[in-house]
Amino acid sequence: MTQNKEFNVLELKDINWTQKGKQILKDVSWTVEKDQHWVLLGLNGSGKTSILKAITGYMWPNKGEVSVLGHKFGQTNIHELRKSIGWVSTSLDERFHNRPSDTALQIVLSGKNATVGVYDELTDNDFSRAKELLKQLNIDHLSGQLYFTLSQGEKRKAMIARALMASPSLLILDEPCNGLDIYSKEELLSTIQSMNKDPDGPTLIYVTHHIEEVVPSITHAILLHQGVVTASGKKHEVITEPKLEETFQVPLSLQWENERPWIRVKSKSLIEK
Repeated sequence: MTQNKEFNVLELKDINWTQKGKQILKDVSWTVEKDQHWVLLGLNGSGKTSILKAITGYMWPNKGEVSVLGHKFGQTNIHELRKSIGWVSTSLDERFHNRPSDTALQIVLSGKNATVGVYDELTDNDFSRAKELLKQLNIDHLSGQLYFTLSQGEKRKAMIARALMASPSLLILDEPCNGLDIYSKEELLSTIQSMNKDPDGPTLIYVTHHIEEVVPSITHAILLHQGVVTASGKKHEVITEPKLEETFQVPLSLQWENERPWIRVKSKSLIEK
């Protein structure tokens, strides 16, 4: 798909979505520019997944405008546009559970056409790119290993490599550290940090409710509470104690260490109520 020469990576304008009489998203506006990497922060049920579905065209808002990579929804081929968007989530992992014979390399190769399994003819360049992506994510030694035998962290890296296979302009990582132990989590975050430094890499939208996962290369943050944007902008201006308390609804203290934010719930917490 041909991209417009001058465009923002993402533009949401006054998005509203109501389902079964419940307001899921209310007046959500968000602009992501080139050379920015964003974190989307909010509690479970705050509307994060709904925003992702709006961005990828799997949910159409009742009101508002959505433009991705310069293409306005309603005036573009959504199926073609999705080829420029990489999306990694734990729900996607589950689609590969019934493919016990797929290797890590085959998982990555399936990303070329965003299929569950490899069905189209592949070129030598395809194999070279898949192997290079596995190397970039430090799991090239696992290329021939069966996917279902990989650890959770290794599986997540393989899925990120799969998402990068089609050279997307936008990469969405939806709670990629979910279910990982502390070692695997920090190893994956280190890989994401390195990946974000690639000047030819995609714009990242990182979705989580864990503040400490905001790696230094993330430049901007948007906070969401009950479908409403509570703050949006440069991360140091957004990730502050008052704004986090408004978003997460608990008293907390915030500390930055090695360009990563860490929070501690204050002693008079919900537990003592």
